[in-house]
Amino acid sequence: MAWFPVRLFKHATPHRQALRRHAQRRHAHFYQLRSDWTVFRSWPFVDLDWRRQPWVIAAATSLVALLGLLVLPSFASILRGDAFDGAPAVLLALPEQPIATFVPGEGDERIALIDGVYAPLSEASQWTSITIERGQTLGEIFANLGISSRQLARLVAAAPSADSFTRLRPGDRIGIRRDAAGTLTALQLNVDSDTRRVVEISGEVVTERTIERPVEKRLRVAGGEIVGSLFGAGETAGLDDTTIIKLAKVFGYDIDFAQDLRRGNRFSLVFEEMYRDGEIVAGGEIIAATFMNRGRRFDALRFAKADGSVEYYDQNGRPLRKAFIRTPVEFSRISSRFSSARRHPILGTVRAHKGVDYAAPSGTPIMAAAEGRIDFAGWKNGYGRVVIVDHGRGHSTLYGHMSGFGKAAKRGTRVRQGDTIGYVGMTGLATAPHLHYEFRINGVHRDPLKVTLPPPQPLPGMLMAQFRAVTAPYLRQLAQAESRDLAIAQR
Repeated sequence: MAWFPVRLFKHATPHRQALRRHAQRRHAHFYQLRSDWTVFRSWPFVDLDWRRQPWVIAAATSLVALLGLLVLPSFASILRGDAFDGAPAVLLALPEQPIATFVPGEGDERIALIDGVYAPLSEASQWTSITIERGQTLGEIFANLGISSRQLARLVAAAPSADSFTRLRPGDRIGIRRDAAGTLTALQLNVDSDTRRVVEISGEVVTERTIERPVEKRLRVAGGEIVGSLFGAGETAGLDDTTIIKLAKVFGYDIDFAQDLRRGNRFSLVFEEMYRDGEIVAGGEIIAATFMNRGRRFDALRFAKADGSVEYYDQNGRPLRKAFIRTPVEFSRISSRFSSARRHPILGTVRAHKGVDYAAPSGTPIMAAAEGRIDFAGWKNGYGRVVIVDHGRGHSTLYGHMSGFGKAAKRGTRVRQGDTIGYVGMTGLATAPHLHYEFRINGVHRDPLKVTLPPPQPLPGMLMAQFRAVTAPYLRQLAQAESRDLAIAQR
């Protein structure tokens, strides 16, 4: 267990870079708080065309010449052999063998993961690891390593699964083993996320075997403080975007991240990081977390029952999952609130606004706020494309101005809480993309931001004892993390 209050995105894998680009497109407003350049646009010299300013060119030329006079003599002295005369020699000790991570092998064999290649440590010097770049072929790689095309042809002809080595994609990593004479003796390639194929060549005999790619699970503790955005605080704490979104979903029943987030809010969490071949992969879960929001503390503790079902609970054993999601669209902002009198932006008339408008990019998924049955899905006057869900006991919700419907949005279809029923748009009477969301009880409109529902029942006695025993260690870790964060903040 370790504490890593560092940024992890400097050497991000292509998968994590893709996740970040996707999150930035989906939740752009969460990033714009961190760097707003519009203030600099008001400075008078920003819009100047510097290339057409003679004084700028003259100043730059003079600066380059001055740097040349000062720097080049010193640099030249470094290159002279007499610069080292009389200087004590400094010997750098190099590792005798590559750094390796040991993984399970067959029998007593010690198999090591060395630069993405599985092999006995004694064979490390025989293996070369290559990451495929765009446009590269296996034949080109073999030619660069001095391996003849005849060896490649023999491999493709003899190996049962050789076709997988000819369908390489950018980012794939292959391992190539050669003997002292430079002859190809083995190849390795990841078949999928769980297995790696090894093809070995001994004379005229070609054999294949499969190596399982084990996943290592590590627990980490992290914490942060909201300064500009949730994503910014999460990145500073060393969290990837997937974990940050999971954190928001865990607390999404109690905290409306569209309106409740404030500067100075703090969070701590214990979460899993999954590693395969020494690299972080997706799949880790949040085990326990706390979130301080507007003076209130919220806890989330993950607990799996004997039947395999998993839920998050507070410290009293009450499920965090409520009957209704607080916000049916992710990370939006409120553009218009529930009101008895509001001037309509298009019609210009003053009338009641019987719902809440969440501004979000077009195409953002809209979730069913609770389990229920689709009562209506179609076009309705100023609502545009609209879905109405009947949740039973007199409760219903309405979702308007959709750009399109989800697969589940068919009249009479049962939907679960969180199912995608449509996508944000601006159909009907709307001036910009947003979701118009209404909450009704026995046909009477209620403010979705203020309506209260009875809390769920806590775990029964026997399960409560198991819950406390399982979650106690994580609560201690969270307490230590919070104390450490507080001490750092007070320095």
